[in-house]
Amino acid sequence: MFVIREKFFSIGGDFDVLDEHGTKVFHVDGKVLSVRDKVVIEDASGQEVATLHRHLVSLRPTYEIRIGGEKAAEVRKKLFTPFREKFTIDVPGPDDLEMKGNLLDHEYVIERGGEEVAAVSKRWLTIRDTYAVQITAGVKPLLIIGAVLALDLALERDKEKKESSD
Repeated sequence: MFVIREKFFSIGGDFDVLDEHGTKVFHVDGKVLSVRDKVVIEDASGQEVATLHRHLVSLRPTYEIRIGGEKAAEVRKKLFTPFREKFTIDVPGPDDLEMKGNLLDHEYVIERGGEEVAAVSKRWLTIRDTYAVQITAGVKPLLIIGAVLALDLALERDKEKKESSD
């Protein structure tokens, strides 16, 4: 189990990813997000281990996850899904994942071939944005964490678009 918690009053949307014991396992540096539409994930020692980059050419939100410099997945929001959010996590090869959930209660599941491999819960009772992420053994945590960050960024962009059009 991992907890992704946004730092309170942070500039640039930095997050820490903690394990179930509260130990920081990753730091997510969002400072470059505003400049390059990119998020950097660092290990506890500060070394870059993964990146999340938003593609600007697509009509729908699309994010590329790179782990260790290699393309690990492309996360795309599906169009026309009323009341539910659906994302495809397109990994190289045949084992794509799907992330789906309810927009109102912020509960999501990530499935591969119809089987749940991760569960994501956004907690409303905290001051900061916090996600609890339960990952099945054998699934790459960085892939799932990257997908959750892509979900959060896409929902935030949707919210900003809606607010600017009101």
